[in-house]
Amino acid sequence: MARCRLHCIGASGNSYKVALYLNCAGLDWEPVGVDFAGGQTRDAAWRATANAVGEVPVLEVDGQFMSQSGAILMWLAEITGKFAPSAEQRFEALRWILFDNHKFTANYAMHRFQNALTPEPVHQALLAFLRARVETTHIDKHLADRPFVLGDRPTVVDFSMAGYVYYPPEETGFDIATAFRSIHAWRQRLAGLPGWKAPYELMPVGSALPLRAEKSMDRA
Repeated sequence: MARCRLHCIGASGNSYKVALYLNCAGLDWEPVGVDFAGGQTRDAAWRATANAVGEVPVLEVDGQFMSQSGAILMWLAEITGKFAPSAEQRFEALRWILFDNHKFTANYAMHRFQNALTPEPVHQALLAFLRARVETTHIDKHLADRPFVLGDRPTVVDFSMAGYVYYPPEETGFDIATAFRSIHAWRQRLAGLPGWKAPYELMPVGSALPLRAEKSMDRA
C-alpha cells in the first residue's frame, strides 16, 4: 500500500480515529497539518482538492482524497485486513460505526466543544443536555462484559469509538475514569496496543480553535 497522508489537526477526534488506526496497524503514514483556525478548510481551492464540505480528516493515498472517518476506517480495514471485522460481523461493524458517528462521538465531541472551545461559557443547561445524550448511549453498559465493542478482539469499530475519549477531561468535561468505568477499562486496553499514542502526540500538526482560558469540569 502506498504511503498515506492524513490531513488533520491534533484537536480533531475524528482525525484521531484514523491516525490511531494507521499507527496501530503499522501502516506507512504521515500527518499533514491543516490550518483550521486560519480558515484553510473554508478555502475554495482546498475544498476543490481535498474535501468539498471542508472537514477533516482527509486521507490521501495515490492522489485520491477520501473523507468521513467511518468510511475511511472501513476502506482501510478492507484493503489491509488490519483490525477488520469478520465477514459475519461486517454489518454489525457498520451499524456500530454509524451509531457512533450519530450518537456517541457526535454528542461527546459537541460537549467538548461547548465546554472548552466556544469564545464564552455556554449555559449549563446545554452541557447537561449533551451530557445526558452521551450517558444514554449505553456504551458503558455494553462494554461491561466484553473487552472490545464487537467481542474479544479490537476492530475498526473500537478506533471509531475512541475518537474523543483520550482528550484531557479539562477539555471534554468528562472524567471517564470515575464516570464510565467500563469505557475507562476499554480505553486502557486500546492504549495497550502497539502503536498507541495520545491525540496531540500522534498529530502534532495543524491549528485549531484556542481553548478558553478558564475551563471547568461539568459535573451536572
